[in-house]
Amino acid sequence: MSNTTTERPTKDLAPKPDSGGTASSEFVLRLRSRMQQLMALASLVVLVIIFGLINPLFLTPNNLSDILLSTVVIGLLALGATFVIITGGIDLSVGTGMSLTSVMVGVTLTYLGLPLAVGVLAGVLAGAVMGLVNGLLVSYLRIPSFIATLAMIMVAQGLALVISGTKPIYFNETPGFSNLALGKSIPGLIIPNAVFIFFIAAVIAGVILSKTLIGRYTYSIGSNEQATALSGINVRRWKMWIYTLAGSFTGLAGVIIASRLNSAQPGQGAGYELQAIAAVVIGGTSLQGGKGSIAGTVIGALIMSVLTSGLRIINVPQEWQSVAIGCVILLAVYVDMLRRKDTSEGK
Repeated sequence: MSNTTTERPTKDLAPKPDSGGTASSEFVLRLRSRMQQLMALASLVVLVIIFGLINPLFLTPNNLSDILLSTVVIGLLALGATFVIITGGIDLSVGTGMSLTSVMVGVTLTYLGLPLAVGVLAGVLAGAVMGLVNGLLVSYLRIPSFIATLAMIMVAQGLALVISGTKPIYFNETPGFSNLALGKSIPGLIIPNAVFIFFIAAVIAGVILSKTLIGRYTYSIGSNEQATALSGINVRRWKMWIYTLAGSFTGLAGVIIASRLNSAQPGQGAGYELQAIAAVVIGGTSLQGGKGSIAGTVIGALIMSVLTSGLRIINVPQEWQSVAIGCVILLAVYVDMLRRKDTSEGK
């Protein structure tokens, strides 16, 4: 039987000092991961109940539909961020990157007059290219992901302003583009198309993360990058592709927000990266890398949207909403620190 391949699934990568202890520890880790997801889900349910009791308007179908719609953009950004964070990296450029990709959609559809499908593809590809550049900077030039993506914030922001001429690009000449996000394809349902696009994207991301080679290597690199490299895996190349994949979700987010606003706003996007990262961490993904799930990220994104909508509907001023969201981000990071401490002490 041939055994010449240099890249093997991650289940062959982990050191195995003793099979009994390894099996037991893996079971405990899985159990903890499930418990974290259940706790996040329970927090979501509690928030919905609390806001519903304070103001019954919160539970109206229209408001719940608005909550789902507001989850889409943050959720799509968070899907890509999940892959990066599981590797132990961080991507701060998703917000301004989303603005740049929406501008590319505007250029393709409005300036060049190309078909709708080409415009959507242009947005996704623009995000993928930006992710590819981030991946090259991080994996081949060895620039820390924090610094590389921090620089990419300025690059993407500047390019968005230059390409658009510092003014919004409107899609009034592109019939049907706004229906991509706001249309309702299922008769009798008030849920817009963007919500279904998000959940389809989440299912695809979940399958990629849990069932494919790139998903296995994502976990392996985050768990122990050095051991992964010593096992014959080309870590640099796979990390580059992971960032590229994450960028494609940023591109899709750019398409959706442009469709929702029926315009490409080159100055928009700042601050979205923090909410996306918060959604990922709230969902149980560790900032240290090696742990996380798409299901948890979806729950985290819903928590962020429910919190924002709930504070708004009970008439909390905008400035205090920002304070509350900031506190949630701090709490999520602190809980992640406690999880890591508990895991290290349990070893």
